[in-house]
Amino acid sequence: MFVVSLSYKVPLEQVDDHIEGHISWLKAGYAKGMFLASGRKVPRDGGVILAKGNRKDLEAELTNDPFHQHDLADYTITEFDPVMVADGLEALQG
Repeated sequence: MFVVSLSYKVPLEQVDDHIEGHISWLKAGYAKGMFLASGRKVPRDGGVILAKGNRKDLEAELTNDPFHQHDLADYTITEFDPVMVADGLEALQG
């Protein structure tokens, strides 16, 4: 499992110019089964994506994000092994 943290490098106005493309890209990641959850950071200086799969495929997918293609955000990928989860989230394990 991966936590992808996006940090915006530009003003929100520039981010918002590409938000529709970013949302379409996120939906495609969900359709592929790679993304599990996503949302904005509070305060809105970036976002977070929970993803599964292998790191190589995730890194390749991130290059398709309009935020990456237009150099709007930096990405930090943290891999972790969810050994304990709340009831109902067992699918996140292994």
